[in-house]
Amino acid sequence: MTQDFQHCPVLESETLELLHLKPGATIVDGTLGGGGHAEAILERTAPDGRLIGIDLDSEARGAARTRLARFGERLQVVPGSFRDLDDIVEQLGMGPVDGVLLDLGVSSHQLDASERGFRFALESAEDTPLDMRMDPGVGKPASDLLRSASARELQLWFQEYGELPGSKRLARAIVETRKQDPIRTTADLTRVIEQAGIGRGRKHNPATLVFQALRIAVNDELTALRCGLDAAIRVLRPGGRLVVIAYHSLEDRIVKQTLRDAAKGCTCPPRTPVCICGGEITLRVITRRPIQPSEEEVRRNPRARSGRLRAAERVSAADDSRPRRTIGAAA
Repeated sequence: MTQDFQHCPVLESETLELLHLKPGATIVDGTLGGGGHAEAILERTAPDGRLIGIDLDSEARGAARTRLARFGERLQVVPGSFRDLDDIVEQLGMGPVDGVLLDLGVSSHQLDASERGFRFALESAEDTPLDMRMDPGVGKPASDLLRSASARELQLWFQEYGELPGSKRLARAIVETRKQDPIRTTADLTRVIEQAGIGRGRKHNPATLVFQALRIAVNDELTALRCGLDAAIRVLRPGGRLVVIAYHSLEDRIVKQTLRDAAKGCTCPPRTPVCICGGEITLRVITRRPIQPSEEEVRRNPRARSGRLRAAERVSAADDSRPRRTIGAAA
C-alpha cells in the first residue's frame, strides 16, 4: 500500500550539492521512488523550481504524489522508465533541463514487499512468487524466465549480472529441476541453489547474487541504464548536472565508462591518426572517484552501504577545446 512506502534518500546532501540546485531550476528525477530525493530537490529549488518524477512502479508514484502534494503544479509525476526520459521531457515541453538524478537499484519498499519477489525472506519464501518486475503489469516475471530460458542463457545471466561462481552448475540444476517441478516461489529457487552446492563456505548468501542477476534480466536493467544515461546527456542544458547513484559494480562500471567516454568525446583507437568517429565532448566529469556514504549514514540506513555516486556537467560544443588528431600526431 502506498502509505507504507518509505524512502530514505541515500547520499542526500551530496546529491543536492552536486546537482548545484538553484531557485527556478527544472530537474528530472528518473527514479522517483517514494519521493525522498524529490522532496529535498523541490525544497531547495523553491519557490518556482519544477521536478519531473519518473517511475515504473505505480505504488511508488502514488506514494510520491501523497508525500509531495504540497508542491502542487511544481511536480509532474510520469509513469515510465528513465530510459525514455528525453522523450518524456520533450512531450511535457519542459526541456532542456538543469539536472537529472538517477538513483538506481531496488527501493526498500520493493525489497520489503514480499509479494514482489525481490528477496528471499525465509519466513515468507514458500508463498512468495518469483516476480521481480519493477512494473508488475509489464513483461514476464522471473518464474517465466526460469521456465523458458536455456541453460546457456541462465549461465550467462548468473555470470554477467551476478558474477556468481558456479553459474554453469546452477544453470544446469535449474534446467533439471524444472523438468520435474516448476520453480515458482523464492523458496523453490533457494532450494535449487542449496542443492546445487552454490556458495558453500562463502561468507555471504549466494542467493543474493542469484536474485540480483534475475532481477536485472527480468527488467533489462543494464540496457535501460545505458539508454537512460544517453537520454540524460541529451536533455541537459549546458551547465546542467547529471548525478547517478549505483549500488553494484556492474551499474557503476557502466556509469563510469559512459561519463568518461562523454568527457573524452573521440572514441577512436589510440593510434588512429585522424578522428573518424565524429565524437564530441558532451560532459565534464566532476567526481574523480565515486562518493560513498559516511559511516554515520550507513549506521542510520544499512542499505546505503553499497551506494556509489558519480556526477558530471553538460558542456556545449564551444567548450570542446581538445586538440584534434592529425596525420603523424602522437597517440
